[in-house]
Amino acid sequence: MSLLPPTSEDERWIARCLELAAEAAAAGEVPVGAVVVRNGVLVGEGRNRVEQVRSPLAHAEMDALQHAFAAAGEKRIPDAVLYCSLEPCFLCAGAILHARVRRVVFGARDPKFGAVRSLATLLEDPRLNHRCEVVEGVGAEASAALLRAFFRDRR
Repeated sequence: MSLLPPTSEDERWIARCLELAAEAAAAGEVPVGAVVVRNGVLVGEGRNRVEQVRSPLAHAEMDALQHAFAAAGEKRIPDAVLYCSLEPCFLCAGAILHARVRRVVFGARDPKFGAVRSLATLLEDPRLNHRCEVVEGVGAEASAALLRAFFRDRR
């Protein structure tokens, strides 16, 4: 398990993820936002759109990765960092691994679906041919607060 400390860049990009998560919540989506950064430049961003497009594949990370692939003209982005307000699920972790993302930084853990720390450590599994550096907890309180408010308002 990686215990890398966050950088000020991590905090900057997680702040953007939280803005995207707030946009998702305002649209009636679970508040999750993600961005992909290469060499300090934003190349993809997304927010949950599951309800909007009626697809369980429309996660923030998938949206951000699709934009990054289009910007790179490639299916693999080994020099990229993916930032997300919430721990990626198994679907997104699989896509991150296939994309060969170098580093993943996330905010809050997801005890029901999280595949990076909560239910599995998929991104660092030594059995796989690619592993990611992982930093967790950046903006975790703000992310968790958005999620709590979203679900409280729906109950």
